[in-house]
Amino acid sequence: MNVLSLFDGCSCARVALDRLGISCTYYASEIDKYAIKISKKNYPDIIHLGDVTEITREGLPSIDLLIGGSPCQDLSIAGKQKGLNGKRSGLFYEYLRLLEETTPEYFVLENVASMKKEWRDIISRELGVEPVMIDSALVSAQSRKRLYWTNFPVEQPGDKGILLKDILESGVVDREKSLCIDANYFKGTTPLHYANRHVRQVVFKNGEVLGEFFRVVKSSKRSEAKRVGYIGRNSLGYRVYSIEAKSPTIISNVAGGNKPTYVMFNNKEIRKLSPIECERLQTLPDNYTEGVSNTQRYKMLGNAFTVDVIVHILSFMYPLSFS
Repeated sequence: MNVLSLFDGCSCARVALDRLGISCTYYASEIDKYAIKISKKNYPDIIHLGDVTEITREGLPSIDLLIGGSPCQDLSIAGKQKGLNGKRSGLFYEYLRLLEETTPEYFVLENVASMKKEWRDIISRELGVEPVMIDSALVSAQSRKRLYWTNFPVEQPGDKGILLKDILESGVVDREKSLCIDANYFKGTTPLHYANRHVRQVVFKNGEVLGEFFRVVKSSKRSEAKRVGYIGRNSLGYRVYSIEAKSPTIISNVAGGNKPTYVMFNNKEIRKLSPIECERLQTLPDNYTEGVSNTQRYKMLGNAFTVDVIVHILSFMYPLSFS
């Protein structure tokens, strides 16, 4: 197959094709130098085309599969809600342009499920198909709802029942935020039991309890891990999650840097997820993103496809059949 991957990131679509046993000539459009470095490390044969706005039909072979996850920053509820008029999410129209120019046999477009209905309807109208929503929680330890537009029918995957505790590395110590909670503060019970039973938010910093607030810390969504407290301050990037359910969605500006995803172990130990654990949440091989700083690894993993979701989707391409 000739595959054109737009907004390619670290080439997760290529990993999916490999898992399906599909040999291909893979053309990638990406501008992030760190993601390109990881792509080249894992797949030296990928043909990199650079900026999507500069790619034209001329010079390309007949394309069998066009795939991409156009930027979601202006569409996500976590963004500034500029929608398809935004500079980044407006790049959807470059995907649409190349879809019209290359006329592939198959196409797949991914974006966030949290976008406003008006933007979803515009994308559906332009592509001529309605999306299917798939939650990565069905095939991984991460709750990650995404919309997928395809020109072939796709069914929901089965639930593999993977939890956050199933993908954790053993013996990992977070040198930056290694914290311990004094269980005695909770009057003979464990912090996790206390938080779940009393539906109370507990704020921690440097192992000391700063205060507590009568607020719900548990997610109402059964598929997402329970929040059991906050590190340092009451904000999204400092929530602490139980390992007994699914990880929350890892995103590029929360997964690492100054806003990591924290989890609680043994009802008392707190640390952020490691890069390898985030790779496992995206169903990538261990150390796939090794070779750049941890900050850049977290960022590209937050932007990446969940590989096994893409494997599932591409397995429905007709007349190709895989098991």
